[in-house]
Amino acid sequence: MNQPLLRADGLACVRGGRLVFEGVSFALAPGGALLLMGPNGAGKSSLLRMLAGFLPPSAGALWWHGRPALADAAEHRARLHLIGHSNAIKGALTARENLRFAVAIAGAPISRVGGALEGFELTPLADVPAAYLSAGQQRRLALARLLAAARPLWLLDEPDAGLDAANRAHLTRAVAAHREQGGIAVIATHRDLGLEAPQVLELAA
Repeated sequence: MNQPLLRADGLACVRGGRLVFEGVSFALAPGGALLLMGPNGAGKSSLLRMLAGFLPPSAGALWWHGRPALADAAEHRARLHLIGHSNAIKGALTARENLRFAVAIAGAPISRVGGALEGFELTPLADVPAAYLSAGQQRRLALARLLAAARPLWLLDEPDAGLDAANRAHLTRAVAAHREQGGIAVIATHRDLGLEAPQVLELAA
């Protein structure tokens, strides 16, 4: 059996004096996927931010390859993509320029931009400023960053929001390909994304 790539032991989150969740534990080997389920306010987004290193655990520990994952925040963030509710794209830049900026920051080859655009049906919109894209198109551009710069850990918060059926299928295929290459994904979602044999973690409000 593969050893865990990412492991959480007894994570807890307290925000504004309120216990959001506690006792969250899981282990993901290469190729694994974890779906975070539960009602709004259960802490799915907070857990993703905690896994990304943006929110310190109130209790518990997070491990990467058996070492403390958050000991070096910059090193940890360099191995992950976090797609949150905000698409975090630059409206003044075109779709292509947004992805070129992303690969430059990640030190990835510029040659990946074309495939990333194609992966979410953005090639015809490549030279349109992102500010003029629809909400669904902007979401697709945010997701295209996953393809533009390869990183082993994907943290996705309702990634299919605003997507049509065709692009939900593209997302499912992208996650499957990422897992086949040994990557892992933690995904907060309210719906079945069609992933093969994911773990499921239910958070209660």
